[in-house]
Amino acid sequence: MLDQADTLHRIQEALAEIRPFLQNDGGDISLVDYADNEVFVRFEGNCSHCKINNLTLNIGVKRIIKKYLPEVKQVKSVN
Repeated sequence: MLDQADTLHRIQEALAEIRPFLQNDGGDISLVDYADNEVFVRFEGNCSHCKINNLTLNIGVKRIIKKYLPEVKQVKSVN
């Protein structure tokens, strides 16, 4: 089992993988919190008010985070 620092590092690695795609559209993403196998992220810039950010969250962000940390149960966006 990973410790908290290793887990947060893996989440940041996952976000770094998707970040260029978001930045290409004038947006970004940041980690807000991780608790009980749930990741909380915040869309920023153009992504914060994009009509398809829920799709990006479910198809892109969640998939990539689960690639790095299969034990993650939920990935949620917060404002």
